[in-house]
Amino acid sequence: MKPTTLLAKTLVVALLAVPTFAQVAPTDEKVPCRNYRDVPDTWRERSARELSVADKKRLFFRFLAPILLRINELILEDRVRAKDLTERLAQGQSVTADDQAWLTKLAVKYKVLESTSQRLPSNAFAELLMRVDVVPPSLSLAQAASESGWGTSRFAAEGNSLFGQWTWGKGLKPAEQRTSALGDYRVAAFDSTAQAAYSYALNLNTERSYGDLRLKRAELRRQSLRIPGTVLAETLLHYSERGQAYVDDLKALIRNNRLNDADDAYLRHMAVIHIVAAGAKPR
Repeated sequence: MKPTTLLAKTLVVALLAVPTFAQVAPTDEKVPCRNYRDVPDTWRERSARELSVADKKRLFFRFLAPILLRINELILEDRVRAKDLTERLAQGQSVTADDQAWLTKLAVKYKVLESTSQRLPSNAFAELLMRVDVVPPSLSLAQAASESGWGTSRFAAEGNSLFGQWTWGKGLKPAEQRTSALGDYRVAAFDSTAQAAYSYALNLNTERSYGDLRLKRAELRRQSLRIPGTVLAETLLHYSERGQAYVDDLKALIRNNRLNDADDAYLRHMAVIHIVAAGAKPR
């Protein structure tokens, strides 16, 4: 297949799947890093300034897309298991105690239940499945680019904050914080980019402000239709104070960078790359 888009050209080696019979046994690789700040500091202070806009975008997408795809894989694994269990329970079949406990914990994580002492009622099965679902990678990539300035913002460098998530009383304090109006609000900080991306997906899948996104996604699923980022972007009027202008910018980012193909991408079985301390003795 000939790559025809920016994303395809950038990710063809890492993301496009190949037939099972064509795969070879992967060999893990170790990449040395002097310290954990090498990558963000180098990117923000030097590399992103020296690169062309096109190259900066390619590298940003290449770095983030596999993380987003892996998170979607994990969410789908939970969704498949939850769908199987809830269907069995709805039909009056029994499930193991471990399966019931797992389902309860999942319902708490996705804020369908308040605590694990509760039991998930049958009338909440549909709500749980509406929440345990993927976020189109095109939308995630566009929001990360918009919220972090292509990974160059202070919040991205200091706290792996790529998606503009807020928190109260902890995290990174904005330079011009309007405490009198909104309280001690801050930008959420994370130990890794993957944690930030997972928290972002969970945020869209649980918070009341994004109920329209979940309803639209469920409607597309019921009709067995593709779930494009541009369509779900239209539901994010409450993600930013900019409202419709923010939504329009997200759709333009997806369109101008040809990110739609990312919604059909998936990870190929490949070797694992381990980031290790430079000079560390091999094991």
